[in-house]
Amino acid sequence: MAQARQTTDVITGFDTPLLLSVLFLTGVGIVMIYSASSAIANNTYGNGYFFLRKQTIFSVIGGLVLFLSSMIPYRMYRAFAYILLAVSALLLVFTQIPGYGHAAGGAARWIRIGGFTFQPSEFARLSMIIYLAYSLSKKQERIREFSIGFLPHVIVMMLLAILIMIQPDFGSVVILGILCWIMMFMGGVPIKYLGGALLGLLPLAGLVMMSASYRVERLMSFLDPWKHQTDEGYQIVHSLMAFGSGGFWGKGLGNGHQKLFYLPEPHTDFIFSVIGEELGLWGVLLILTLFFVVIWRGIIIAMRTEDLFGSLLAAGLTIGISLQTCVNMGVAMGLLPTKGLTLPFLSYGGSSLLINMVAVGIIINIGKTRPHGRT
Repeated sequence: MAQARQTTDVITGFDTPLLLSVLFLTGVGIVMIYSASSAIANNTYGNGYFFLRKQTIFSVIGGLVLFLSSMIPYRMYRAFAYILLAVSALLLVFTQIPGYGHAAGGAARWIRIGGFTFQPSEFARLSMIIYLAYSLSKKQERIREFSIGFLPHVIVMMLLAILIMIQPDFGSVVILGILCWIMMFMGGVPIKYLGGALLGLLPLAGLVMMSASYRVERLMSFLDPWKHQTDEGYQIVHSLMAFGSGGFWGKGLGNGHQKLFYLPEPHTDFIFSVIGEELGLWGVLLILTLFFVVIWRGIIIAMRTEDLFGSLLAAGLTIGISLQTCVNMGVAMGLLPTKGLTLPFLSYGGSSLLINMVAVGIIINIGKTRPHGRT
């Protein structure tokens, strides 16, 4: 009976809307990265195809990773939850070790591997989601106890947050904290613990943010970017100019001006601004629709999954993608202070793309799994 249940546990079908949306976003990302980076790549490396070539390699590997992760039964991750956390912590430590860590823009957030760099905070977020899904589902009978359902998860989150803050990467810490709180809420942790701790952590977060002058300057430029358009508000101002000049139809693919050494990091943090300028409102709405489909399908899969671990895992992975998307778009449109977060599937960067592809693969596997041999 157990063998029969196992053989009928996984259905070979994929969630077509989810898969096609992710693949389309990745394809658009390749095109827009070339458009946004060709001038910079030619000026810096003497090769306008530099970033295009790397992103194409990342995308091919990402497609393979998505397929492989969609084939791995998601329940297997329960056995590796603590191992993944330990590896994440070790990788975060390695970013601070000379010879292993790679610094850029005043932050040591990467590990250099050959000619490529890897950002451990992306892997740490994935590991935290798997750990929370496993731990919260395992502790359901005592989830309402402070020392069982709340405290251990916060301690683990804080340990990772401290290692990420050392880099420093305040934006990733905020994303990690929000993600942890939402998953604990969904897992049944009493709101009195979550709310009480949040009230205590908010002043601490405020102190941390105000402790660095560049964060204060970013906050001031967010409140009035045009007043600071020559310094900290420079990115936001040129991002808004890109959206404004794009109009409804856009200037046309490759015809944007803000990417030409005006808008910093146009192929990473501000790829959405380049889309707004070159493809216009219709292009922005298309991207928003595709992300809506990804998030919608992830939520549907989480709601339909009877296994609590699978449900929390699908929800956590979907929320992780959602938060990263909302923060990046919010920054590009001047709705949030500047944060160094990429736009999933679209921005240049192997770490973000590969981890998000793994996340989508896991969600797909959860979606095509039926409990008790049902199809």
